[in-house]
Amino acid sequence: QVQLVESGGGLVQPGGSLRLSCTISGSSVSRYPVAWYRQAPGKVREWVAQIMTSGVTNYAVSVKGRFTISRDNAKNTVYLQMSSLKPEDTAVYYCRRLGPNDPWGQGTQVTVSS
Repeated sequence: QVQLVESGGGLVQPGGSLRLSCTISGSSVSRYPVAWYRQAPGKVREWVAQIMTSGVTNYAVSVKGRFTISRDNAKNTVYLQMSSLKPEDTAVYYCRRLGPNDPWGQGTQVTVSS
């Protein structure tokens, strides 16, 4: 059974950085693409970034140039390095491996505030 656990969220000031981790158990992280999503209060969940099995990465326009998605196959973990954070990046961040019936993780809260 595939499980995903996100970690690394917290409170950070505008302009600061955080690195989120998504550790997958029960299967290989590199078998399917893995994506990060986020959901702010009162808003729909939105796609943020994705890493393909080939290692090719894609980003939402709102985070391109500030966020970097990467993968460590040995640790079965995908990361989201977030820099130059803005208050509008405040949300619960979720990762999901895009295989059939793969579950969502529980999410990790990121709050950007002074």
